[in-house]
Amino acid sequence: MNHRKSKNKCVIAAASLLLPTLVHAQSGAASSVDPVSIASDTTEVMLPDQHINEVTITKRQTVRSMGGAINGQAMLKGELFKAACCNLGESFVNNPSVDVNYSDAATGAKQIKLLGLGGTYVQMLSELLPNFRGSAAPFALGYVPGSWMNSIQVSKGNASVKNGYEAMTGQINVQYLKPEDEQQVQFNLYGSSMGKFEANAMANLHINGNENCATELLTHFENNWNHHDGNGDGFQDDPQVRQYNIQNRWWARSGKYIFHGSIGALKEDRNTGQVKGHANPHGQPLYKIDIETNRYEASMKHAYVFENEQESSIALMGNVSMHQQKAGYGLKIYDVNEKNAYASLVFETNLGHEHNLSTGLSLNHDYLHQNVRLVHDATLPTETMIESETVPGAYAQYTFNLHQRFVAMAGLRVDHSNVYGTFLTPRAHVKWVMNDVVTLRLSAGKGYRTVHALAENNYLLASGRRLAVDPLKQEAAWNYGFSAALSIPIADKALKVNAEYYYTHFSEQAVIDYDTNPSEIRITNLNGGKSFSHTMQVDATYPFFQGFSVTAAYRLNDVRTTFGGTLREKPLTSRYKALLTASYKTALDLWQFDATLQINGGGRMPEPYTLGDGSLSWQRRFNAYPQLSAQVTRWFRHWSIYVGGENLTNFKQKTPIIAASAPWSERFDPTMVWGPVHGWMLYAGVRINFGKL
Repeated sequence: MNHRKSKNKCVIAAASLLLPTLVHAQSGAASSVDPVSIASDTTEVMLPDQHINEVTITKRQTVRSMGGAINGQAMLKGELFKAACCNLGESFVNNPSVDVNYSDAATGAKQIKLLGLGGTYVQMLSELLPNFRGSAAPFALGYVPGSWMNSIQVSKGNASVKNGYEAMTGQINVQYLKPEDEQQVQFNLYGSSMGKFEANAMANLHINGNENCATELLTHFENNWNHHDGNGDGFQDDPQVRQYNIQNRWWARSGKYIFHGSIGALKEDRNTGQVKGHANPHGQPLYKIDIETNRYEASMKHAYVFENEQESSIALMGNVSMHQQKAGYGLKIYDVNEKNAYASLVFETNLGHEHNLSTGLSLNHDYLHQNVRLVHDATLPTETMIESETVPGAYAQYTFNLHQRFVAMAGLRVDHSNVYGTFLTPRAHVKWVMNDVVTLRLSAGKGYRTVHALAENNYLLASGRRLAVDPLKQEAAWNYGFSAALSIPIADKALKVNAEYYYTHFSEQAVIDYDTNPSEIRITNLNGGKSFSHTMQVDATYPFFQGFSVTAAYRLNDVRTTFGGTLREKPLTSRYKALLTASYKTALDLWQFDATLQINGGGRMPEPYTLGDGSLSWQRRFNAYPQLSAQVTRWFRHWSIYVGGENLTNFKQKTPIIAASAPWSERFDPTMVWGPVHGWMLYAGVRINFGKL
């Protein structure tokens, strides 16, 4: 067999991997990649090794600004190594813009907050394909192991129309390790004082030594056997989680044609609740929460570059997923089988040296089959609820790029939902490099989102409050942003300063109302009221001397929503965040020391009610609190060891679970979380990279 035949066979074999999936779904997901999009599929993480007297010096890149009109940063492998980074949710310890908070104190569900708003307004992408929607959202941050990630791109404000209409406050895109990278085998082992153990591995292979065909296997296992109850409230501080996660990725190239594909599966069992030996009044059983999850997904990307002066290209990309979850919150039940398919066909061409045109078609389909029981009554049957939405769409986006000094991008989408009808999504971004010191960016655009209330918020069933969901409208919001990036020369070094302001205004919103009725949590429409957020942030980074750099940041949030006809500060949202990070690397990068101190400002609690003794159920506001994390890493040629600690200030919310002694009552509520649930935690791990085999 000659080399050309080998290449063609490899392409055919890789493409056939996902063909059944595409036929079944009739759609997948995508967005094209260009210099001004959210990210590039070819992000480099490590500089080539430099050999000096048989000593290997490896430069580990950390954070870089995204070069296009959209305001954002790429967190590279070096930045992810500054913390344990066990999963996506634990990767933002050093990031001043992104917060990760507990959604409740029982299940371990977490959510990202960007620009002062919850994670549902951030579009989550896996290699520029929309992912982790609906029922996957509450626990999705734990579905991406840290060792699998090549980089994370964070963009703020409304994004490109290429990736859909859903981004309102920004996008977070995860780039995985690539099968086409140099052949290698990697292992990571991790253990913590909280009883958590992780083991994951990566291996890629160039098939028969073929530089045009490669495959990759990513595996992950974690187990948390902890039953610890540090605050003595009778509930586990952390849920017991056992997860198995595997992904097989393929890459092939033949001439101007490139293929990427993947298939993956995840199984997770999550158990928490009252610890053994705890006695409830009136002989009631222990309150338990059990969540079983099975998830399957597949993706593909086909791209072809035409041989013409316009450097035209066409791409077909997509993904499909099936998310199965069986959840029991005491006697409440939420079982769901969710299927999603997303596809995009994109054509892109240059119209001269300064002009680029991108056009495309897309199709998204969501289907949720839900069986629910919203009360603690085992005699009642479950209720079946079905949600289905299909949204075809088309877009056009024009980019003017004048020598990278001035970039203007304008796009318009038109989409049609079988539930909400036709809607338009306009977005625009401008970047102006005034000189070598100052770079300015402006953005404006609209976003829409379909709400799957129970799926996205099923952790609310852990509360003893009655959960009520009104018929909901499609959410819609305008976002406006301004940022200034400065590079100020000081003592032969550059002080990097970023200042930004974002304003998000909702015309329609699904509001989670804790305030109006103390015995009820209601998800309802904004109904003509106001809802907005103002976010202002300043951050600065300076390398004081070789190997030592410091970043300081301050962010102010003003988030207000109308609850029960009254415009109020959004509850459980910190008013500000101050952050200070320091990183030091010794000569030859043999040792690395990283530390982060953050202070999260206080905020409003949901409206309390009066207890029988005349006291309030909880305080009206929560105070600011500090958190300190640190890590030490020792690098060797093919491996490294790391030790560190989280929440070393040992700050804990005193009562993360309201009425923990009465879990079967309507007063019981673990969703009033604004701070850390558990105290300090120590960890250690080892990373092994065998390099080229």
